[in-house]
Amino acid sequence: MASSSFSIVVVALGVLALFAGSSSAQLSTNFYSKTCPKVFDTVKSGVQSAVSKERRMGASLLRLFFHDCFVNGCDASVLLDDTSSFTGEQTAVPNKNSIRGLNVIDNIKSQVESVCPGVVSCADIIAIAARDSVVILGGPDWDVKLGRRDSKTASLSGANNNIPPPTSSLSNLISKFQAQGLSTRDMVALSGAHTIGQARCTSFRARIYNETNIDSSFAKTRQASCPSASGSGDNNLAPLDLQTPTTFDNYYYKNLINQKGLLHSDQVLYNGGSTDSTVKTYVNNPKTFTSDFVAGMIKMGDITPLTGSEGEIRKSCGKVN
Repeated sequence: MASSSFSIVVVALGVLALFAGSSSAQLSTNFYSKTCPKVFDTVKSGVQSAVSKERRMGASLLRLFFHDCFVNGCDASVLLDDTSSFTGEQTAVPNKNSIRGLNVIDNIKSQVESVCPGVVSCADIIAIAARDSVVILGGPDWDVKLGRRDSKTASLSGANNNIPPPTSSLSNLISKFQAQGLSTRDMVALSGAHTIGQARCTSFRARIYNETNIDSSFAKTRQASCPSASGSGDNNLAPLDLQTPTTFDNYYYKNLINQKGLLHSDQVLYNGGSTDSTVKTYVNNPKTFTSDFVAGMIKMGDITPLTGSEGEIRKSCGKVN
């Protein structure tokens, strides 16, 4: 009798363990192997087309994944358009006038729908598109875990509070990433996404005019297209990586060592603090950077996904079914 009770307890514990890990366990790299085997080729074709028209779009799609995952997990909530009765995340401070690539995801979604209707979530399309963007721009490849479902809601306050702004201190960056289950090393590696893409004058004006931990010639170069007066040239762009702005490499970290980080939140990673040694590691060992970046991207993709019967598979990424 005692042994049979023990068996029941063991089975019960096993079931509990199964449920405890169910959300991440249901994500897998072969999730669509039977239901939509052409999903990878279809997404890649869409990303390739968009990046060939504008190389900056690769960085924009990668950023879209960050801004999605940092608000209630990777659930495509960032794609939901505002309506008369609903306010989504697109007008949040980190997204307003700066989030890009929504139309690219919409176009890819319609292509995927024509191949296998009602099967692939918008959340998974963002995840695949982020990986494809990195690869197309010369960065590492990895197997994307899939099986996310799309949320039926969004969080404006979550977008405003969870996504670290370009004015962030090092401690703020560390705490914002820790809140998502990402380590300080993950944060430094994922910040390497700034090896591609551009930023608006409003994001770096204070740095190039007011900060002292900045290369003077670099500051002058940036000042030429970003006037000191607010409201003048606010949307003028500058590359986040001065050296190779459309190539995924480790120059971002080399720039930090030379005090040529464009954003305040970039330069704090190398400014006499706890992350200096990691930046040096990524300068000297580009393979370590790419492997850490891949690990960080996979970990970020695991943030509280909707799986199983949660959420839905949106027909159109901008609105709930």
